[in-house]
Amino acid sequence: MTDSADTKELDYSGTLFLPQTEFPMRAGLPKKEPEIVARWQEMGLYKKLREAARGRPRYVLHDGPPYANGNIHIGHALNKILKDVITRSFQMRGYDSNYVPGWDCHGLPIEWKIEEQYRAKGRNKDEVPVNEFRKECRDFAAHWIKVQTEEFLRLGIVGDFDNPYTTMNFHAEARIAGELLKFAMSGQLYRGSKPVMWSVVERTALAEAEVEYQDHESDTIWVKFPVTQGPDDLLGNFVVIWTTTPWTIPGNRAIAYSSRIAYGLYEVTAAENDFGPQPGEKLVFADALAEESFAKAKLEYRRLRDVTADELAAVTCAHPLKGLGGGYEFDVPLLEGEHVTDDAGTGFVHTAPGHGREDFDVWMDNARDLEARGISSAIPFTVDDAGFFTKDAPGFGPDREGGPARVIDDKGKKGDANQAVITALIEADRLFARGRLKHTYPHSWRSKKPVIFRNTPQWFVHMDKDLGDGTTLRTRALKAIDETRFVPAAGQTRLRAMIEDRPDWVLSRQRAWGVPICVFADEDGNVLKDEAVNARILEAFEKEGADAWFAEGAKERFLGGDHDPDRWHQVTDILDVWFDSGSTHTFTLEDRDDLKWPADVYLEGSDQHRGWFHSSLLESCGTRGRAPYDTVITHGFTMAEDGRKMSKSLGNQVFPQDVMAKSGADILRLWVMNTDYWEDQRLGQTIIQTNIDAYRKMRNTIRWMLGTLAHDEGENVDHADMPELERLMLHRLRELDDIVNKGYDDFDFKRISRHLLDFMVIELSAFYFDIRKDALYCDAPSSLRRKAALQVVRLIFDRLVTWLAPMLPFTMEEAWLARYPDAVSVHMEQFRGCPEEWRDDALAAKWKKVRQVRRVVTGALEIERKEKRIGSSLEAAPFVHVTDDGLREAVEDLDMAEICITSGISISPKPAPDGAFTLAEVPGVAVVPALAKGTKCARSWRVTEDVGSDPEFPDVSARDAAALRELRALGRI
Repeated sequence: MTDSADTKELDYSGTLFLPQTEFPMRAGLPKKEPEIVARWQEMGLYKKLREAARGRPRYVLHDGPPYANGNIHIGHALNKILKDVITRSFQMRGYDSNYVPGWDCHGLPIEWKIEEQYRAKGRNKDEVPVNEFRKECRDFAAHWIKVQTEEFLRLGIVGDFDNPYTTMNFHAEARIAGELLKFAMSGQLYRGSKPVMWSVVERTALAEAEVEYQDHESDTIWVKFPVTQGPDDLLGNFVVIWTTTPWTIPGNRAIAYSSRIAYGLYEVTAAENDFGPQPGEKLVFADALAEESFAKAKLEYRRLRDVTADELAAVTCAHPLKGLGGGYEFDVPLLEGEHVTDDAGTGFVHTAPGHGREDFDVWMDNARDLEARGISSAIPFTVDDAGFFTKDAPGFGPDREGGPARVIDDKGKKGDANQAVITALIEADRLFARGRLKHTYPHSWRSKKPVIFRNTPQWFVHMDKDLGDGTTLRTRALKAIDETRFVPAAGQTRLRAMIEDRPDWVLSRQRAWGVPICVFADEDGNVLKDEAVNARILEAFEKEGADAWFAEGAKERFLGGDHDPDRWHQVTDILDVWFDSGSTHTFTLEDRDDLKWPADVYLEGSDQHRGWFHSSLLESCGTRGRAPYDTVITHGFTMAEDGRKMSKSLGNQVFPQDVMAKSGADILRLWVMNTDYWEDQRLGQTIIQTNIDAYRKMRNTIRWMLGTLAHDEGENVDHADMPELERLMLHRLRELDDIVNKGYDDFDFKRISRHLLDFMVIELSAFYFDIRKDALYCDAPSSLRRKAALQVVRLIFDRLVTWLAPMLPFTMEEAWLARYPDAVSVHMEQFRGCPEEWRDDALAAKWKKVRQVRRVVTGALEIERKEKRIGSSLEAAPFVHVTDDGLREAVEDLDMAEICITSGISISPKPAPDGAFTLAEVPGVAVVPALAKGTKCARSWRVTEDVGSDPEFPDVSARDAAALRELRALGRI
């Protein structure tokens, strides 16, 4: 058989170095990812990571604990993915970045669930022994910790899920109790009587962090207070207040005014009403609000004179309900108040110190002067824990016919208290006007029902008490905020404003499930300070958990015979759950030898400025003098695709479980990476599909590299000997190395994702790989160009896959093991460095010009393809007129046919003929298309005039013939 016969029968496709890989084009993530999770679990990836990182500097992200009371939602997924990317990225950059997940197990979210179960079964919680009830709460939390663990693992989260922290762990409960006792022993803890936000539905005080504001319609009333002392022409006339809480009128003890507001005395001249002022009545109003108020009451009026601040300071009024039920016989003074404005109402603020913080503050600021004037500064308890009026509200409490009126019922519905008060005011001829107002009003974020402000004894931590070193908890916290890095920076301003304005920290909750406020107090609220008692308490908590506080005989056990049990009361209130979570840094960061204190970073949703960031800051500053974190990162909330809030009623919720089941966790993770997570982000099917499309392009780029590297024999070419195109790609890698590392340092994942995706799709697939396919497929094994290209593809692959591994851990694991089947895991790798010698700004500037010329050529050839004058760019050999000297100089020493993927090309400095193709954005370049001369090579499909020049291979080009001869000599064909 002759050589020519051999070549005629030769299948040239078998002589090409075409991509070969088992890495599938279709990802099949919903099936593949659980297999990878199982592999990680079986091989103990988390432990291997810890072993590999031993001795490295630590980088610790402390996990903010989710509540263990249900399946995870999209907010959990966003949060955990961000944390996972941070810990993985630092682990792969030379740190020991250990992630320890945690759960918040105490408090209302879980207790509320158990109570719902009780109600459904007709059971009464109060009839069950407290520790039996607590066990049910504990079991409930344990169940959901297990469920959420599986869901977090499915997201690709790697951490110490075998040894997480939980606030219900006995050691954790002991440490939380120990932190409380530090506040008690230092004098920061005190019992006080202040108005707090109270949930009637849940029967407990609430912190600001447990409250959300929703639209609400309230009754509004304008009430007349008769002047009993003051200037002669004001006596017998009225000061008018306005309020949106009529039920608080029985608790009124003063009226606040402002010396910054202009007031006047007004006379009613005509009236069209069924009740209220009649002609001749005189009333005091802020001038800016008089017209609106009189219009509301359907009155005509005239202004008589100015009323000065000095005159108001001398005014005392009678309570509008004086005489009702034998109560309200006290004087109602006028007090200067900084909070008073003339934006709405009357310019006078009804002051019920038991029902509002500002009311309380202005009352207490004047308490001493009031007592000197013979006015009692005592604050009444007008409403009980169930929302009923008490005996301190005569006429509306137990003495009322039919029983006490109620502000809110057990279901959060409005009771009859408002109407009862309004009726009484009408009967007393003290109602000026009434109406309805839609406004935002505080609601419990758990029960979603309105709350009330109610004066009740609670346990507080001082914000402004001197701690013995010239600092207060507030000044310490503000200093710590200034020393903390915030991402985004606006978080610092937000948290600072909250700390500047917040009242004393209310710690007590009237619940059953949680760590108790484990102190003993006397009748006056003085706390027993005895280290021996404290030691017995903490020892018991360590062994038995906080249940020990509620066990029979606990009081005698802890007092130990050293103190009179009749004098000391055992406090049974439960600690605010935010104190629990605010203490997590103690029993995780401090107590675990695989972590460190303070944490490098806390990351949670922006609502945690008033939640976990806030309570952790206060707890740590109160006991350690500084924040437990160096950096605070916040993310926004996930909205529906149209920008509306996700809700069950709208049917626009996106569940992470559904996305993973249909598309895969890496698609969800890619969405997180592609969002401006610092702001509120959107998610829906269109957005998911956009990320699927981006993922597919990224995956196909990786797949092509894997297929090409199947032929890589690991040979290296010196950097200086590489073709310019390879050196250009290494320069781009060097630039990307800076972008990737800075992006991970700045937690700017979108910047990394965008740059890497653009690089893979635009610079690799559509440029570098497109150009180099001919050399990689067709060049001889000895070709320096092919060797250099393989080396660069190898270098690109190793860097891209490791850079992307924190973001897309499943796909990059699959790709890495496809390339390195004997490897343990891509997550055991470190980011590959990029030598400074790769940087070549001059080369990059040159190739920017080369690519401008290429754009014009490819634009011209695209038209030729559309017009079917050519089928492939290899059929073309265009004439390119480059009159721009800079552009021509950039391309004249290059093989532009190779770069433009044509079979030939001619570069001319002469002006182009009329009709040549141009692009407005690339002046100085014009293209005249032309067909390549010669014959199509049967192997490379290039059209050249040297096809057949080698008689041994008559239907291929000289380049391809030489490659075939070399392959034959190597026995490969």
